[in-house]
Amino acid sequence: MHIKIGSRNSKLALWQSHYVADALEKTGHTTEIIELISEGDRVLDTPLPLMGGKGVFTKVLDEALIKGDIDIAVHSFKDIPTQLLPGIELGAILERENPVDVIVCREGLDFLNNKVAVIATSSNRRKSQWLQRYPTHNIVDIRGNVHTRIEKLKSSKWDAAIFAAAGLIRLGLEHEIGMTLDWMVHAPAQGAIAVVYASESDNILQSLQTLNHRDTASCTLAEREFLNELSGGCSVPVGAKVYIHDQEIFFNGVVLSPNGEQKIEISLNRPLHNAVGIGREAAILALEEGADKLMSPERNE
Repeated sequence: MHIKIGSRNSKLALWQSHYVADALEKTGHTTEIIELISEGDRVLDTPLPLMGGKGVFTKVLDEALIKGDIDIAVHSFKDIPTQLLPGIELGAILERENPVDVIVCREGLDFLNNKVAVIATSSNRRKSQWLQRYPTHNIVDIRGNVHTRIEKLKSSKWDAAIFAAAGLIRLGLEHEIGMTLDWMVHAPAQGAIAVVYASESDNILQSLQTLNHRDTASCTLAEREFLNELSGGCSVPVGAKVYIHDQEIFFNGVVLSPNGEQKIEISLNRPLHNAVGIGREAAILALEEGADKLMSPERNE
């Protein structure tokens, strides 16, 4: 079967799409990659929450899928809204890369000991967690693809910028990592690649199932369930980390106020065979502890 793959045109998106293409070709398919420019890639001077959230990266590919211009679309799973558009289905979740957050520094790590420092990130989740740990630091917004953000940092007077390790690793930029932020709870589904397709394309779904990584799917879907139950998007400071060890699934979730002064943490674990619904259970517990009150300023933006 010949499969037309829709992709954003950033270097990272194309890396991910070629990765999926190579995997499909190993199973006997032919592929072509069709590059499309999303609104999120085109407009770089507006914070994501003001543009409508994560959908700005997926809308153009969703439309191409529904019109039949492409057969599948490849995304960073964390960029996909928790509610898919009617007519679009999740086909495969590939094995996850390291999901942690990291910093890239302009000159070094000395700024961590300073009362005043400037950190760049477009993520409210990263901003809130950073300010909780370093409340006197200043956060500035930064947009653009990975290379563009690194160039902006290096040409600025900022001290550091926060990135997902997975993107840097995939682009061969591990040498730029100044420190791993293992204390920061990453975004739901961070580090995983997801493939979506048009509903009722059973032949496409069958082809995609060979790419699906079961453990990654279990973890990332639980993380996204937590976000969905909290009615969250990219503007809400919510993090979720789920992992599997010795046939047991462990859930760690966090909800913060925008300034990082308040935080609700939820930790759960249960046998892997009983993992269904753990994200929803964690969200209910968070809401009982007042998560909706912490998120309300972001919901009203």
